[in-house]
Amino acid sequence: MTAARRTGVALVGCGNIAGPYAADLAGYPDIELCGVWDRHPERAEALAAAHGTHAYRSYAHLLEDYRVAIVVNLTGHAAHHEMTARALRAGRHVHSEKPLALTSAEARHLVELAETHRVRLSCAPANFLGDAALTVERQILDGRLGTVRMIYAEANWGRIESWHPSPEGFYRVGPLWDVGVYPLTLAVALFGPVRRVTAQGAVLHPDRFRADGSAFRVEAHDWITAVVDLDSGARMRLTASFYTPQHSRQRGMEFHGDAGSLYLSDWQRFDADVEHAEADGPVRAVPPLREPVFPGIEWGRAVRLLAQDIREDRPHRTSGERAAHLVAVLEAIDESCRLRQPVEPEPAGWSTPAETVSARGV
Repeated sequence: MTAARRTGVALVGCGNIAGPYAADLAGYPDIELCGVWDRHPERAEALAAAHGTHAYRSYAHLLEDYRVAIVVNLTGHAAHHEMTARALRAGRHVHSEKPLALTSAEARHLVELAETHRVRLSCAPANFLGDAALTVERQILDGRLGTVRMIYAEANWGRIESWHPSPEGFYRVGPLWDVGVYPLTLAVALFGPVRRVTAQGAVLHPDRFRADGSAFRVEAHDWITAVVDLDSGARMRLTASFYTPQHSRQRGMEFHGDAGSLYLSDWQRFDADVEHAEADGPVRAVPPLREPVFPGIEWGRAVRLLAQDIREDRPHRTSGERAAHLVAVLEAIDESCRLRQPVEPEPAGWSTPAETVSARGV
């Protein structure tokens, strides 16, 4: 591919997830990884050296680079709104890690900024673009389950401090915002916006210890269970926890309909197992819609597809509008926990899309 057809991308934030993103993006023939930036220069320099790219001396310097068409925001949760807003105002398209922002007002502001500056706003998670999720989507569209009325989803992520060097930020937002959003995103992509939520949460294990032995205290809920009413009429029971370990038998997603059920072993991995059973019938493996082209998670897929959609002047799949709705849903779940009653999130402003992801292809 000629340089003129390659899309310039830069990463903002060089923490744990930046390495997998950089590895994917640097390997795409139609993407140019122009550089990286982090408020800790040594982290940016190490990541740049590992992937043969440039470490910017400041965020302003990155935004002045004319080659950069897409900024990928991999900063901490609390910085998402500020860093995305700066890039949008600078006329750059943005793909942000989840969540888009930490309040509905901030999320709506980013959507409005993108519209004002005529740039694209995209947001993770992109798990619904994974090969396993596309297989689930095709099974549902083909009527294998009949009318889907119940979804079970488990996001038990264990104790972040056991593996992450800086766990405090995760506990400030809680498991719902960090990992519960993955199965919630897949459900919304398949069945449309959320109408109402009813939730309960608690701090199960408040006193935690970092890897260096120092103590910190958890104040946000480290366990939440929510019943989510979706636009299609389906209901979803979602559990998110920073207490229950990842090896729990409570994991993945289940989709139950009048004619049968689907079992997705992992809501994040693109190569997860999918199984089907007719009502009261045996469980059998479902062949993938296509053979997974990437083991685990292809972190850069959403960015590459965003670049392709921009070049071809068509709507992108990881839309800011959907991400803003998800922020409103997460906010509503938190409010329901606090009020101990059902809460209706702000209307999404869009309905279940007529064009499916699998029909367009990835």
